Amino acid sequence: MVPTRIVADLHIHSPYSRATSKDMTLKNLERGASVKGINVLGTGDFTHRKWREELKSLREEDGLYRMENGNTRFLVSGEVCTNFEFERKTRRIHHLILLPSLEIAEQVCERLAKYGDLEADGRPNLSMTGAQLVEEIVEFGEECLVIPAHIWTPWFSLFGDRGGVNRIEECYDDQTPHVYALETGLSSDPPMNWRVSALDSFTLVSNSDSHSPSPWRLGREANIIEVQDLTYSDIAKAIMEGKNRVTTIEVDPAYGKYHWTGHRNCKVSVPPNEAIRLKGVCPVCGKKMTKGVAERVEELADRPEGGIPEKRQSYIKILPLSDIIATHLGKDPFSAEVQRAYWDILKKFSNELQVLLEVPMEELERVCGRDLARLIILNRENRIRILPGYDGVYGKIEIDEGIGRVNFLRRPKNLEDYINYWKVDSNGQGS
Repeated sequence: MVPTRIVADLHIHSPYSRATSKDMTLKNLERGASVKGINVLGTGDFTHRKWREELKSLREEDGLYRMENGNTRFLVSGEVCTNFEFERKTRRIHHLILLPSLEIAEQVCERLAKYGDLEADGRPNLSMTGAQLVEEIVEFGEECLVIPAHIWTPWFSLFGDRGGVNRIEECYDDQTPHVYALETGLSSDPPMNWRVSALDSFTLVSNSDSHSPSPWRLGREANIIEVQDLTYSDIAKAIMEGKNRVTTIEVDPAYGKYHWTGHRNCKVSVPPNEAIRLKGVCPVCGKKMTKGVAERVEELADRPEGGIPEKRQSYIKILPLSDIIATHLGKDPFSAEVQRAYWDILKKFSNELQVLLEVPMEELERVCGRDLARLIILNRENRIRILPGYDGVYGKIEIDEGIGRVNFLRRPKNLEDYINYWKVDSNGQGS
């Protein structure tokens, strides 16, 4: 049987999580995923009883779920925060959990309820170590997965500067062999993670962590997973087996809210070398800056920038269509003008990922005009510069008038070409 490639966004939230849109209904998620081009969407928040009750309306098929007459498959997922002491410091770390059924989710919740109030929030706080969490979860089957979430963000992450650790074993201890994957998060990408050789054996995954059902939030980071059959088991095995079966879709890490070190109140942001020179102190007000992901990676790296492991997975770097349209129009991505232009384009094509990765320049020009089509192609070729995000402020797209011509010679024609287009060879260059 010829393997199939699916697009999966496995980390989102429900309306029962704090700071999440009340529009996160199954119907809206189905629609948003379809528009984006997502085949498999995590349910998010399986630990919340009310959300599980809503999920029971879905039809089960091979460990995945779907709405009546729906095309999107839902995979049971959730996020929890473990709180524990390590070396006399409280560690608060978020973990993504993937499960093969709602029945197992019910049993997992009975077990986790011993460690915290699962009804308080869709992303519950649990008084347990990362090792205890993994031990509890894998008792329900080896394909029940725990994945450290957005591993570099300053707060609530495995390697975060505020409450994380320096080595994965410091969180998962003797359960580390049961952790197969790491989530990159918006502010890091595979090349940044490759700088830490201790991470070489883990599959890298990327997800949106979306709090909104809008297609300009869903799937902004996702995974292209190679499966034989569209089943939970095949997806889990691909993640466990790793690098040659998973390609990540990444935004430029500079676009993330915590890429550089900075202080938003003073509008100060600095790259790692300057942050180190300043000793993490804001040069305007003298207060401590929020350490960015780039600086934190620099602290733990044992490879130079550009260093690559012998075995690594391919990845795609692309910005969401709504942000490209917003840049073209000089408007906010959530403005009525941008949304109207977005839907006008999507009426002509199958989904957003098709527009971003596959539609030829000539077709784009016919639908959205030469200037916007050119921006879409430049985005496709990773030739758009980002002013790095910092201290909770998203990065900003910068466009030069003389940015250069579109590269027509190497333009990929389909998704498979695009995956190969961004693979690196042994010298770290594009293939």
